[in-house]
Amino acid sequence: MIRVLHTSDWHLGQHFIGKSRLAEHQKLVRWLLGKVEEKQIDVVIIAGDVYDTGSPPSYARELYNQLVVDINKLGCQLIILGGNHDSVSTLNESKGLLKHLNAEVVSTVASEPDHQVITLCNRQGEPSAILCAIPYLRPRDLLQSQSDQSAKDKAQALGEAIAGHYQQIYTLAEQKRTELGLTIPIIATGHLTAMGVKSSDSVRDIYVGNLEAFPASAFPPADYIALGHIHRPQMVAKSEHIRYCGSPIPLSFDEIGSDKQVLIAEFDESALVSVEPLYVPLFQPMQVIKGDLQSIEQQLQALNTETNELPVWLSIEVETQDYLNDLTQRVEHLTEGLNVEVLLLRRARKQRSRELARQEKETLSELNAYEVFERRVNAEQFETSQEQERLGRLKENFCQIVGEVEEEHGMAPSRPSSTFLTGDVVNEQDDNAELIETLENDEEMTELEAAENTVTAEDMISKVECSDQQGDSVMQSQESIKSQEDKQTNTSEPLALFEGESLSDPKEAKDLPTSAKSERTADKLKKHSKAPEVVIDQDDLFAAMLSDDTSGEQG
Repeated sequence: MIRVLHTSDWHLGQHFIGKSRLAEHQKLVRWLLGKVEEKQIDVVIIAGDVYDTGSPPSYARELYNQLVVDINKLGCQLIILGGNHDSVSTLNESKGLLKHLNAEVVSTVASEPDHQVITLCNRQGEPSAILCAIPYLRPRDLLQSQSDQSAKDKAQALGEAIAGHYQQIYTLAEQKRTELGLTIPIIATGHLTAMGVKSSDSVRDIYVGNLEAFPASAFPPADYIALGHIHRPQMVAKSEHIRYCGSPIPLSFDEIGSDKQVLIAEFDESALVSVEPLYVPLFQPMQVIKGDLQSIEQQLQALNTETNELPVWLSIEVETQDYLNDLTQRVEHLTEGLNVEVLLLRRARKQRSRELARQEKETLSELNAYEVFERRVNAEQFETSQEQERLGRLKENFCQIVGEVEEEHGMAPSRPSSTFLTGDVVNEQDDNAELIETLENDEEMTELEAAENTVTAEDMISKVECSDQQGDSVMQSQESIKSQEDKQTNTSEPLALFEGESLSDPKEAKDLPTSAKSERTADKLKKHSKAPEVVIDQDDLFAAMLSDDTSGEQG
């Protein structure tokens, strides 16, 4: 009779969205040692990914070493397998020393295959099982790449090599069992992705481009196969004896829905008797909250009734029909005074996709000056009354500047200043329709005036400097403007004269004589019933206004 505790994917040293997991792992080790003693476990198997990175921090190594010492004190044998996150050299550096503490480390494919066959003994020191200790198998450890191989051929070759390695080690285990003259069970391990398993966000794909998953039918007929790499506990191919135990702590928010566990596999003198899950406590409270802001507020209040010594780590996903530029501030207000920490805040996937698609399709030519200004302002925070006053001054100055520019060039107002200042929402289609109608009725604008309706960033900045009636100071260096204009000159995009129309070759306009340019411009003007939009270097203008407005702070 022998009892084996199967665990994997500890990921010691992991940082979870900026948070250390050291406290959780320390509690896990104490809990595990208590269960090893309580359940009289003979062997503990960690099936890969002991560490989270190939160069783990010193506190993770210290915890690892202390685990080996404490398990040895309990008279329990420890088997440690390398995973895809583990460094072979890191695990091997203490391998010889740990062997004297009844701990076997198998970091990679051994040069001598029989070194991967380990005899497992019970607490009385009697041989009770044979272990095929198979770690994460790197393709380079099993086969050599060949030229002119397709991806399908490579995947097939790798799958056959893995199956062949398992069969080779299993055959050696049978020979070992025969030498002992016993009928004891054979246990195998593995750190890979088996076909048909359910993964999670924190699992890193392996064998990408070669072999994505290993078929359960290719495993040898071992009595129990202890697998690692997948963080959700589950059976493989509905087989009771092929198991993933999963990670002992949640390594991503999407793992919270499944109970964390380790598995206790009990064997008699010849076969597997039972597999018992041992559920691991949640050492750090974590929660996922989804819904609109009203629903989220209700869930937060319900969460506040729970008595937790530690703050609850939260992932909040907001579902809303509107784009809320102050979402972070709203959530901060909702969680104020609660024993929670928001580690992840995001919009619902549909909302994020819709917003990204809208931004990708939107171009500067589709927006007037006021809309561009509003988009830029919305990216800033104006929370205090002093900041709101500053924002008001910026808007007044901007309205005055745009009005002067449009009046100087004979253009109709692109948007009523009163609507812009009050912040009323204007229907974009109605606004555009009004603009088009105004432009069509503006008979005083001649074709020549329309051709000259191009305003540079330098013109706009000079207007800003002259219109500071409220004591606001707007400064922009000539060097920055020149750099921006050079960037526009060197751009590879076609030069646009009108919305939806461009020169096929930017050099074409440059090479044309002056008279030809005028004729070409006149021809283009005849094709359009409305005046072109004013071309303004918005970034220079708005950056200057936002960064150099100091009058609000002085007042």
